[in-house]
Amino acid sequence: MSYMQKLRALLWILSLLPCGGLLAADNELTEKEKKDGWILLFDGKTLNGWMTSGKKPSRTPVEDGSINPHKCGDYMMVYEKPLSDFVLSLDFKISKGCNSGIFVRTYSLTPRPGKDVGYNGLEIAIDDTKAAGFVDTGAIYDLSKPSKNAMKPVGEWNHAVITCDRSVISVELNGDPVNRVDLSQFREVGKRPDGSPHKFDVAYKDHPREGYIGLQDHGSPCWFKNIKLRPLVPPRADEKPRGGKE
Repeated sequence: MSYMQKLRALLWILSLLPCGGLLAADNELTEKEKKDGWILLFDGKTLNGWMTSGKKPSRTPVEDGSINPHKCGDYMMVYEKPLSDFVLSLDFKISKGCNSGIFVRTYSLTPRPGKDVGYNGLEIAIDDTKAAGFVDTGAIYDLSKPSKNAMKPVGEWNHAVITCDRSVISVELNGDPVNRVDLSQFREVGKRPDGSPHKFDVAYKDHPREGYIGLQDHGSPCWFKNIKLRPLVPPRADEKPRGGKE
């Protein structure tokens, strides 16, 4: 093997290794992330800290270092603690024909009569589609269209960053800012700020600012890993959910 061949082989090997403090293996925090206040919500091995929206253990075990909410036994998998203002970072991969979503500020976990628990939260849509409408990937479901459909093809990993900062919800997908809404502008039940109708019997200016993060099972596999969260306001040990008692 020539010198150049050896060099190329070495560089290729190095490209696969974590760079101390800069890159991390799956489902781990880098030293920088730890210093910046990030919290790892999923360890890649167990479902510790997670439950179904019915507050029961998932029927679906960890799959290849990922949470798959499909057939978990309820509407979605949720992180065990309600959260308010934060930056959520995660990777997801869809199956063919997938219909799923990432929920934030879901409160409470008790469905209202005649509704599923999804009506109690805000969904960032994940769907195997190419469009950029109110129900396509990157949409804040039925409330705000994404600026583009930035999702990768079936079977490839996507990176999403969702920020909940008081009344503002923003979404980045694979490095592209694709959505931003100010819920304080949603003043009327069933209407967007421009007056067009949406399906929810909610005036989102009044929606709870604290709730559960959820990974939806809507009938098809979808895998989630590297689930990390950075609180924008440090939580107090005695803080109660602003949506009321659970």
